[in-house]
Amino acid sequence: MRDDKSRKLYEKACQVLVGGVNSPVRAFKSVGGIPRFIVSGKGAYVRDADGNELIDYIASWGALLFGHRPSFVQEALARCAEVGTSFGLPTELEVQIAERVRNLAPHAERVRFVNSGSEATAAAVRLARGATGRSRIVKCAGCYHGAVDALLVRAGSGVATFGIPDSFGIPEPVAAQTLVVPYNDEEALESVFTELGDTIACFILEPIAGNMGLVPPLPGYLQKARDLTRRYGSLLVFDEVMTGFRVSPGGAAQLYGVTPDLVCFGKIIGGGAPVGALAGKAEIMENLAPVGNVYHAGTLSGNPLSMMLGLATLEQIACRGEKLYRELESQSAALASGIGEIASRKGVPVQVQRVGSMLTVFFTEHPVRNYEEAKKSDTTLFSRFFQRLLECGVHLPPSQFECWFLTASHDRKIVETTLDACEKAFGTL
Repeated sequence: MRDDKSRKLYEKACQVLVGGVNSPVRAFKSVGGIPRFIVSGKGAYVRDADGNELIDYIASWGALLFGHRPSFVQEALARCAEVGTSFGLPTELEVQIAERVRNLAPHAERVRFVNSGSEATAAAVRLARGATGRSRIVKCAGCYHGAVDALLVRAGSGVATFGIPDSFGIPEPVAAQTLVVPYNDEEALESVFTELGDTIACFILEPIAGNMGLVPPLPGYLQKARDLTRRYGSLLVFDEVMTGFRVSPGGAAQLYGVTPDLVCFGKIIGGGAPVGALAGKAEIMENLAPVGNVYHAGTLSGNPLSMMLGLATLEQIACRGEKLYRELESQSAALASGIGEIASRKGVPVQVQRVGSMLTVFFTEHPVRNYEEAKKSDTTLFSRFFQRLLECGVHLPPSQFECWFLTASHDRKIVETTLDACEKAFGTL
């Protein structure tokens, strides 16, 4: 597979962009080789600068539930071009998409649109502190909630990829307000609340961990989190930037039947445009300005471009309903079980972990339940697997600690092509 143009573009990019990229994991540092520079996408495929057509399991890191350039998104883009992309003033679109969000996720009684998942989680932490009058927050090791100072403590995703548990530039007093517990550990969670519960503003977590690779919650874990936060007067915040509207119409909250106080959305509700949202119970959300005293503002919040694309996407979800999720489940299950069967037959120890259309292939012999167990994966073996699949025309997320995302465009033929590539890759590891 040719990579001449991508290689030249990467060399040029390194002269003007930090590390040649605008988000660290894109640099391929953990898998080696040269990142592919993408020129277009359609359905489940992307095409790189060298003309290689690649099956895409990144899907803009989960944002593209329906794949690249679905017709309804293109139509929304055309409508936006006719009216304008930003006013900095209210529009009916914001009301329409907020109503659609609430219809799909009834626990989102009030919504505040922002411009990224990171902005949503930052606002959630500030709101929790303002609403409770407390300063401490609790998070899980390996859960990444965006590049937010208070949350970049033992984070996952790109930070885990580079083996950096924290980031320079975060003052110790800020980090000291963040308490870290292992994911899926009820005993550790109860211990920290027993000791410090009356100082804790919120417990923020990914209800389905996706930034240490895909790690589902153990039975009862989310309910334990709900019970403890309610008992101690803290808020439960679900970071559903990845899982919102992907694992079910109402996200992980609906899937597991646990209702958070606040929820952070992103990715899918922008239909491919930059977006985020903070939502939750009305009495908590109305602590935000202009009703309350917790300040948050943004020039491009609720801009017509993101709102039009997001509304078109959520309308498709509502229209297709459970049929959409049954199809996603069918293709994802076939891919996951096929990979597991091939790896077993080839004698390669892997754990294929999946919830809905999200999955991760961990190169380890044992199930992964938290960040420490995820870090025991053989990242060298994953890197070789990644490169073998790329040579076969399948583009995975370039890190052992990321999720694969399927879209409505990944049909059975694409799944079978991927499994054929896995057969070749596992045979050479």
